[in-house]
Amino acid sequence: MSQVGAPRGRTCSGRTCSRTFRSVALLTTGVLALPLLSACGSDNKNGDPAAADIAPASRDSLAQGGTMKWAVDTVPATLNAFQADADSTTSRIAAAVLPALFTLDEHGAPKPNGDYVESAKIVDREPKQVVEYKLNQAAVWSNGREIGAPDFVAQWHALRGKNSAFWTARNAGYNRIEKIQRGKNDLDVKVTFSKPYADWRALFTPLYPKEVMATPSAFNDDARASLKTTAGPFTVKSVDRKKKITTLVRNPHWWGQPAKLNAIELRAVPMGKRAAALAAGDLDVAAVDTATARRVSSASGSSGPAGVPAQGANGAEGHKAHKPTAKEKAEAARRAAADRAATKAQAAKLKGKELANFQDEQKSLKDFSVRKSLEPAYTQLAMNGETGPLSDDRVRRAVARAINRQKLADVVLKPLGLPSRTLGSHLAVSGQPAYADASDALGKQDTHQARALLADAGWTPEGLRATPKDATKAGSEGHRTDAGGKKSEGPKADKQGSAGSKTHASASASPSKSAKPAKPAKPAKSASPSKSAKDKHGDSSDDKPMEQQPGGMAGAYAPAGSAAPSASTGEAGKAGPLGKAGKPLTLRFVLPSGQDSEQLRKVGGSIADMLGKIGIKAELTKVPDASFFKDYIASGAYDLALYSWPATAYPATDGRPIYAKPQPASDGSLMVEQNYTRVGTDRIDQLFDQAVGELDQDKEDALLKKADARIWAAAGSIPLYQRPQLVAARNDVRNVGAFGFRTPRYQDIGFTSLKGHSGPEAKASASASASAKASASAKASKDADSSGDDSGDDS
Repeated sequence: MSQVGAPRGRTCSGRTCSRTFRSVALLTTGVLALPLLSACGSDNKNGDPAAADIAPASRDSLAQGGTMKWAVDTVPATLNAFQADADSTTSRIAAAVLPALFTLDEHGAPKPNGDYVESAKIVDREPKQVVEYKLNQAAVWSNGREIGAPDFVAQWHALRGKNSAFWTARNAGYNRIEKIQRGKNDLDVKVTFSKPYADWRALFTPLYPKEVMATPSAFNDDARASLKTTAGPFTVKSVDRKKKITTLVRNPHWWGQPAKLNAIELRAVPMGKRAAALAAGDLDVAAVDTATARRVSSASGSSGPAGVPAQGANGAEGHKAHKPTAKEKAEAARRAAADRAATKAQAAKLKGKELANFQDEQKSLKDFSVRKSLEPAYTQLAMNGETGPLSDDRVRRAVARAINRQKLADVVLKPLGLPSRTLGSHLAVSGQPAYADASDALGKQDTHQARALLADAGWTPEGLRATPKDATKAGSEGHRTDAGGKKSEGPKADKQGSAGSKTHASASASPSKSAKPAKPAKPAKSASPSKSAKDKHGDSSDDKPMEQQPGGMAGAYAPAGSAAPSASTGEAGKAGPLGKAGKPLTLRFVLPSGQDSEQLRKVGGSIADMLGKIGIKAELTKVPDASFFKDYIASGAYDLALYSWPATAYPATDGRPIYAKPQPASDGSLMVEQNYTRVGTDRIDQLFDQAVGELDQDKEDALLKKADARIWAAAGSIPLYQRPQLVAARNDVRNVGAFGFRTPRYQDIGFTSLKGHSGPEAKASASASASAKASASAKASKDADSSGDDSGDDS
């Protein structure tokens, strides 16, 4: 979907550094110097991951054969996951047909994959980090060659960034490898790093054969359309771009437990057409939007999106199913009734043939149910801090303090029966080891403080009548802070929210006094930066102690005694408009216009209402899905935006380019990597650099939590909630659905019965069933004739 980012990319070098549009995702940082800051949230517990819902079943209970038809967003542009235009379909194919040395559990933690490795561990730390892989002796490529050291060497050479002929999109980690050596044999691989790398488990997954990685032509061109050599439970049979179907078939050379399915067809079907495709039998499994999920649950009479996931926390064999409480059952029944009512209302709007088609679809959808969880991705409010009002960190913090994140989470998650909780981290989701709620670094929702921050920045009702000369007395323009805690003057933009601005020069400036108050702000209770404050917020040699405030870090509150705008309100409880130098405070809020983005636009409308209560006018601008990221987000043509970013098992590596401080290019523009809000701090960069080189997991997590707290305080992006994951699946398909963080086991996916399905085995089963029925019918007929003869004789 357009509002969902591609998997987080890895730091680029060489040719790929110019590919600033590679990732369609956004997390942002602001520029706020903080005192001795670490993770300071109210709750450092990791929390529980959302329950996976995949209808688990033992392999013995599944039929052998059949073809499962699975909806995807696109026909993959390339089958090489390391190229710039690789997408989620590329990743799904790679997971089914290529080695993954580590897979993820329900917590998003990497675990060694026994199908490929017997062991993988750090065997030396000094003088250099050395990781030894001992590969599964049975593991072979589909051409019969064993998987071994030559494949590792070829992938390292292709991805380390030293040969620009390889068109790579990411090389983080590979560029830290010094050498790869063969041990006792090719199945014993030793990787030596030039400097420590914490996320070494992310490397060589997926692992491509040396035939793909050995030459630029094979890497750049050959692997785009086909993969002749694979090593998974499935292999790629064909990519039909005309029919928009990618077909994977069972790998006859697979050494592990054989795939239950004969084939998987990945069919590119738009979200808006998936309900019809499910009903027509063209799909067995499909991620769906809320509206389609409600139709499915209404048709099937199942709990669907309104109910409680039926499976255990892992969705794996051996785990007890969750037994819903009486309260959960009652709530599920209420939501199911609401789903039926919504479907009935939808049908009432149709007439004639459209109504008949709708009713036929509903009859067919009764064979499906909705499997749901929380996706390892979250939706956030992003703020463009390069130009306009949001270049002032006080305005960004005011926006953040005005938003009631819990209400937004309730709007999206409660109707689905999913846990309605806000997300407290930019770098991890609930249940991950690195998760900690660091939102207190910004402070809780507080309308009064938000208005006071705006007043301190010079945005007041009187500012609408002020002249540019008066504005210098009303608040500093473009107030920003650097990593050393010094305030500096940010960009002065004539136009709010202008796109593609050039790099600006900073000049020192002191914060000016606020405009003459219409109504004094309530002074916040202050606390001196004592030893206890230092203990709470960690240590940092480049940060100067600043005044602490209850419920948030320094800077999250306006200075004591700052003027707040007048409390006069307009219609619907909105505050009167604010301005500066005669210009109103208006922010351009860009949202995708597609059918599957309806929920996102609803959340955007709620945010606009919340901002209206502090005097900010948010102009909602709907733009085409196809151009949402490239033409608006990546180009900087927005002030506010809403969309989702995938979570990652390797935040030290994958989070770095998202928050990296933009650097000026030779042409005066900014090199932003993936930080499309174009703001950052040296200290956040330093914390990421320290974390990625920290081999002690606990110390790495602590550094990431410090970085996250600083990102919160900068108020560049505000995590709102984890996205719902809704998957419609045929009732007889097992071990597939809403996986959450867990890596799917493709060889375990299958049908409980082949009746009504496609594929050679299914046809053979159907033929055998028909033959059995014919035989039984003939026998019954013969018995009846015999019975009739006997009856006649008796008479």
